[in-house]
Amino acid sequence: MFQQFLAALQGPCRLAAGTRLVVACSGGADSMALLQLLALAAPALDLHLVVAHLDHGLRPESGEDARFVVAQADRLGLQCFVEREDVAGAAAGGNLEAVARRVRRSFLRRVAERTDCSRIALGHHRDDQAETVLFRILRGCGTTGLAAMAPCDPPFLRPLLGFSRDQLRAFLRDRQLAWREDRSNRDLARTRNRLRHQVLPLLSEIQSDAPGKLAELAARAGRDEDYWRQMVDDWTGFHVHSEADGAWLSLASLAQQHPALRQRIWLQLLRRYGGRDDYGEVHLIACERLLEAARPQLAVDLPGLWVARRYDRVLLRRQPPEIPGEWQIEVAAPGVYPLPGGRFLRLAYAEKGRSPGENEVEFSADQIRFPLWLRNRRPGDRFYPCGAPGQRKLKDYFIAARLSHEQRAGQALLVGDRILWVVGLRRCHGLVAEEGEKVLRCSLVRGLGGDKTA
Repeated sequence: MFQQFLAALQGPCRLAAGTRLVVACSGGADSMALLQLLALAAPALDLHLVVAHLDHGLRPESGEDARFVVAQADRLGLQCFVEREDVAGAAAGGNLEAVARRVRRSFLRRVAERTDCSRIALGHHRDDQAETVLFRILRGCGTTGLAAMAPCDPPFLRPLLGFSRDQLRAFLRDRQLAWREDRSNRDLARTRNRLRHQVLPLLSEIQSDAPGKLAELAARAGRDEDYWRQMVDDWTGFHVHSEADGAWLSLASLAQQHPALRQRIWLQLLRRYGGRDDYGEVHLIACERLLEAARPQLAVDLPGLWVARRYDRVLLRRQPPEIPGEWQIEVAAPGVYPLPGGRFLRLAYAEKGRSPGENEVEFSADQIRFPLWLRNRRPGDRFYPCGAPGQRKLKDYFIAARLSHEQRAGQALLVGDRILWVVGLRRCHGLVAEEGEKVLRCSLVRGLGGDKTA
């Protein structure tokens, strides 16, 4: 058994010699077997172990579990970190198991960071894997879900997935090692306990090694997912453009992928930018609808993530972009005026001569009357673009220019007796200076000095 454990560490778990490792230990048989096996493996692989125990505060005897783990760590000469969390309070009527898992993982990551450990070992075994496969099938998972728990999911490792619950307990008994029993594991109100104590025994009457067969299914699915993961990594590395507040990618490049690959791309994007690993089929369906919708702009709010279609792009953000309210700045005379977003508008009189540069427009100085106004859009705004056959609703111009909802709300307008300039995009019709006339030159610039055109 020990040789099989070493092979799991160096093979599926990809654990390098000299690794610093946090051992998650509840005090139950599974985690105690994991601790003992790692302690035996430590000299051979030069492992540096620390023990971590989280008291969930859900049972009266949980304090005794914590003291037991500390004593076992002391016996092995290992440092032990213990914390207590009010998991029931944190769940507040929600999914207790999901909250407990999230709190526990957060604790383990903190211990790893504090002790400079790069890996965290968990005590999940073959029977846990079988229960997870069944649980996911009943929830309606796809083939990705069948892979269940991976042996190596950095920073987490599961070196016991090849061992049954009975094997681990036999290992402890042979060495006369104790463990703690959690009475809540017999509570049939919990779905996993019903799978463990009712469903799997019934399946074992049909197939004697039902847990083993389900674990083998997970292993085969896991190998397939390793292949798909490389495909997804290659695709996202080329097509996904990360930004400070999220990412964007081409809608067409995603839509043309085979559904099997596209679903996995979505799942990786949601997990990467949403910071969660509990996205499921309902979230993937919502994302797929963005690609299929006739509307060019659409958004969905997912747990921890905003995903939107904006014409030919897909955007992912932790928070939806803020939509600015109405704003307005009086332009009393030529000068430099601030715009939202950190840019500036410079207005200056000049002699007509050179052609306007990029992000610059000119108007006949004799036809412009101050004050002017810098503002964003208002209901009912109309605009007569230069070169167009006539006036149109500003909204229609924005649609034709393929501006997103957020861009439309923040777009600066230079306004006099009409909209003179959709700043940085298009000037209005008319107000052109004749040869020899002075012009009012308007330039979009990046700095207060006004010397760098935006």
